[in-house]
Amino acid sequence: MVVSVASPAELAALGEQFLVRRDIAFLNHGSYGACPRPVFEAYQSWQRELESQPVEFISRRMRGLMAEARAALGDYLGTAGDNLIFAPNVTWAINAVVRSLDLQPGDEVLATDLEYGAVDRTWRYYCGQRGARYINQPITLPVTTAETFVEQLWAGVTERTRVISISHITSGTALVLPVAEVCRRARAAGILTVIDGAHAPGQIDLDLDTLGADFYGGNCHKWLCAPKGSGFLFARPERQEMLAPFIISWGYEADVPGPSLFLDHFERTGTHDPSAYLSVPVAIAFQREHDWPRVRAACHLLARDAREQIAALTGLPQIAPDSAEWWVQMCTCPLPPIDGMRLKERLWDDYHVEIPVSSRDGRASLRVSIQAYNDQEDVNRLVEALSVLLGDG
Repeated sequence: MVVSVASPAELAALGEQFLVRRDIAFLNHGSYGACPRPVFEAYQSWQRELESQPVEFISRRMRGLMAEARAALGDYLGTAGDNLIFAPNVTWAINAVVRSLDLQPGDEVLATDLEYGAVDRTWRYYCGQRGARYINQPITLPVTTAETFVEQLWAGVTERTRVISISHITSGTALVLPVAEVCRRARAAGILTVIDGAHAPGQIDLDLDTLGADFYGGNCHKWLCAPKGSGFLFARPERQEMLAPFIISWGYEADVPGPSLFLDHFERTGTHDPSAYLSVPVAIAFQREHDWPRVRAACHLLARDAREQIAALTGLPQIAPDSAEWWVQMCTCPLPPIDGMRLKERLWDDYHVEIPVSSRDGRASLRVSIQAYNDQEDVNRLVEALSVLLGDG
């Protein structure tokens, strides 16, 4: 299906809806996201409503409001709302899963060497506690086909593999991984799948029931543009009883049980402010109202321009084909030998370009994020800065 592309004028008008400073080139949406004004106003409205009558809100209304918000998010993600619980972020969601799994000494958890640092640390900690092994299977870059990726990952599977844990969109390399095929093969082999979907909601279309993951954690505050502290954990119905309560509170041995122990144990955990969660349906509506597939397509084209200009500066091959199959609104560009931390500091201090620089196998790379509020001037500022700083070494 061919998707039309939002025009620069449409993006400029939409960009005015965001609260990001306009005097900087903010090319790091991928780290924490950015919230448009109507969504942020809804968030503040929920906070004011909570403060106006806390007992009424928390004791009488909150369970119903949370159920409505989960239903809207579930519809957006292609699953029932009762298969989701809200979470402050994906790190929290992954921890809730990992600590619940009955890993035994000698069991293996397989991931790639492209995973997010917080997730790597979570698995290493719990595997270390239980005598299991956490394995980061090397993935050769550039990636070229989904089949090659899956075969490289599957080369790490043994008879001891109990879990495969991978990103849907990697943080460091911004690659969209062929998660559906990994989940299919894992299910056939009796291996659980735990997916880090931090960058997926809002950047790619999701149908969690079809995807086939056993557990899937996602952030709403990144590419869906909901308020900070809004994410979710999805668990397939047959896997929900595997999850132990993260916090023991009123949802444990609930006086008035909800639809499932999964929801009681994870949703009813004492007093908290649910405003970020309750604002997620507004973020979904905002993107639907503005025909977000067209916006994403325009952002991809601007990211492509940035990638091509940076490649022209460096002369280095790229880590994936020029295709939305492999990257959408984020792309990672290899850099020549350079002090990455110093480059990041100078990009901000000297040029007011906010962008992450990371290192893999001793080689620095730069990750470009493009959202609706970005424009050609942002890309030009980055490229002009790099043309000077890369020459300085």
